[in-house]
Amino acid sequence: MKLSSIIPAPELHYFTLLLVTGLYTPGRGEITSLDAGNIDDILNSAGVALVNFYADWCRFSQMLHPIFEEASNIVREEFPDTTQVVFARVDCDQHSDIAQRYRISKYPTLKLFRNGMMMKREYRGQRSVTAIADFIRQQKVDPIKAIENLEEISTIDRSRRTIIGYFEKRDSDNYRTYEKVANILRDDCVFLAAFGEVSKPERFSGDNIIYKPMGENAPDMVYMGSLTNFDLSYTWTQDKCVPLVREITFENGEELTEEGIPFLILFHQKDDTDSLEKFQQEVARQLISEKGSINFLHADCDKFRHPLLHIQKTPADCPVIAIDSFRHMYVFPEFSDFAVPGKLRQFVLDLHSGKLHREFHHGPDPTDSTPEQQEENREVASNPPESSFQKLAPSETRYTILRDRDEL
Repeated sequence: MKLSSIIPAPELHYFTLLLVTGLYTPGRGEITSLDAGNIDDILNSAGVALVNFYADWCRFSQMLHPIFEEASNIVREEFPDTTQVVFARVDCDQHSDIAQRYRISKYPTLKLFRNGMMMKREYRGQRSVTAIADFIRQQKVDPIKAIENLEEISTIDRSRRTIIGYFEKRDSDNYRTYEKVANILRDDCVFLAAFGEVSKPERFSGDNIIYKPMGENAPDMVYMGSLTNFDLSYTWTQDKCVPLVREITFENGEELTEEGIPFLILFHQKDDTDSLEKFQQEVARQLISEKGSINFLHADCDKFRHPLLHIQKTPADCPVIAIDSFRHMYVFPEFSDFAVPGKLRQFVLDLHSGKLHREFHHGPDPTDSTPEQQEENREVASNPPESSFQKLAPSETRYTILRDRDEL
């Protein structure tokens, strides 16, 4: 089979260039093949691991192989210690159990692991040697900034969530646990640390960790658990760093869509923090038990004009609440009612039960209307708008998508 039959022209040109210049030597890449017998030991012992989940028959996987191997060669020269960085791969046809374990829905998928824990954000950047190598270099940058003077704390950016650790010494179990947590949550919080004499005024009862929420007047929160217990430290920090209601942007839209659960979205003007704050409060009050079955998001009305048009709204109508099920979009009827106890929760429950879908196609359920209303609604029942956010899902010109979602 000719290479041109499986590799498009631009990639083939790059691949040929690597061969001619000697930058790529087949088989030289230090890629570790993972299977059920070695995967846990290898990933658990690696500070950072980038794993390529692939299938040999997938043309995108074939295109990535030489690039991935050459990137591993470059990174290995900079980080020769195999406990620091590991490049690995999983043949998903041969090891379907591993693919299912990590919820692989497209080929090739590049997942990042830290100390055996899979990171939520996979690699979605450019598929080039330079980009992949740069990505790993970024992962090796220390996420914790050392504080030289406690006065620096008064100037921190209060528009970001910040975790501050005060330690007697850097070489301690307390700090090592903090460092591990910071590496995993580096994209979600700013991490600072003070040591020795600098931190002494804040260590009146020993080493401690505090959380500074966003907002100039927001009070600090103190971690009360064991500083050496990773599970407790990570759970507490994740709760503080990853908000219940997240912002959706064009940059993270593919990532959020791929989580595979519907969106409950507040569309609001960027400077309308009041609506956002109230929405966050109601989600926490009414829907905390639904966490994991639906994503709670907020979006800038101006940036996401197109989804609004799909539901016959404009930025002038904001704030607007809607559900995107990845098949259809459903609008919460009256925004002013979202704070009515149980109203927002019922809207989400109606999605899960299929009621929103049925009523858009067939009118109100029989239990909710009289026979006369049923007959009238049969005449006006219409299709709901199609999903807009489904378009942010992984592109079929970049991945082999394994299966379609079964969404309401």
